[in-house]
Amino acid sequence: MVSEAARSPVPTGRRDAVRNYHRVLEAAREVLGESGADASMEEIAARAGVGVGTVYRRFASKDALIDELLRLSMEEALDAGRQALDCPGGDGLERFLRGLGAVFAAHARYAHLLLERSAEGAEAAEMRAAVNELTARAVAAGTLNSGVSYADVMALIWAMRGLTEATGGVAPGAWQRFLDIHLAGLRAASPVSDRPAMSPGQLAELLPQDSSSS
Repeated sequence: MVSEAARSPVPTGRRDAVRNYHRVLEAAREVLGESGADASMEEIAARAGVGVGTVYRRFASKDALIDELLRLSMEEALDAGRQALDCPGGDGLERFLRGLGAVFAAHARYAHLLLERSAEGAEAAEMRAAVNELTARAVAAGTLNSGVSYADVMALIWAMRGLTEATGGVAPGAWQRFLDIHLAGLRAASPVSDRPAMSPGQLAELLPQDSSSS
C-alpha cells in the first residue's frame, strides 16, 4: 500500500521547494530506470542538482520516494479512467486502454519497482470499477464482442503492462500495435474463444483487496 507520507500533495509555497520537488522526481525516474533498486539517494540528488539533504527533507527514504512515484502514476491512470467514463457510448474503453498504455510506457523503465508496491485501497477499487463499467458499456454499444468479460480486459491490461516493461528501452511504442491487434480481436463478431474466462474467485485472488472495507 502507498504509505501515508507518499500521499502528501505537491508542495506549495516557495517556488524553489516546488521546483526541487519536480527536479527530484524527474531525476529519480532517470536514475531508478538506469540502476533499479540499487540507485542511491545521493545519485538522485546529484542528477537533480540539489543537495542530498534537500531530497531527504522531502522524502525520508528511497522507499518513500518510490511510493510517491507510484502515487503519481496511479493518479495518471485514474485520470485516464475518469476521462474515459465521460465518453458517450462504447468508445470509452479504447480511450482508457490507450491512456493506460501511455502511463505504463512513461514508467516502464522502473515499473518493476512500482509493482512491488501495487496500490490498494480506494484508488485501486476505483480503477477496477472503471474497467468494469467501461467494458459493460462497450459490450452494450456493440463496440466489443458480447463474449468479452471484465476478466478478459484485465488480462489484456496485465499483458500490456508487461509488454511495456519488457520493450520500453528498445521499442517504446510496441504496446500500441499490440493493443491495436487485441482490440481488433475483441471487436470480432465471431465467438472470441470456446474457453471460459477467469472466474470471479480467480480474479479475487489476483487483484489486491480494498483493505479499507475490511
